[in-house]
Amino acid sequence: QVQLVESGGGLVQAGGSLRLSCAASGRTFSRNAMGWFRQAPGKEREFVAAISWTGGSTSYADSVKGRFTISRDNAENTMYLQMNSLEPEDTAVYYCAGSTYYTRANHRNDAYNYWGQGTQVTVSS
Repeated sequence: QVQLVESGGGLVQAGGSLRLSCAASGRTFSRNAMGWFRQAPGKEREFVAAISWTGGSTSYADSVKGRFTISRDNAENTMYLQMNSLEPEDTAVYYCAGSTYYTRANHRNDAYNYWGQGTQVTVSS
């Protein structure tokens, strides 16, 4: 059974930092694109960041560029999202995703066929 499990969410003050992790089990994603998405209350799930299978190519939503950094450790089958300078607008449930269709970073929801259960990030003002 393939599982993606996020961790590292929590409550932080504006300007603070958090590091999310996504651990994969049941299959390796070392040759697959992976990504982070988020969903705030009352809003649709939106793209945050994506990374190619090698980690050499990344893509970010405009709203997080310069503040968030996506990375991966294929030996550990784990992906990360370093979030700095957090803002109240970043409050959402953050989901990691894996794609068996693509190797390059992809911003589309439908590019990913494996999803984690989500981790809550709350940024207070």
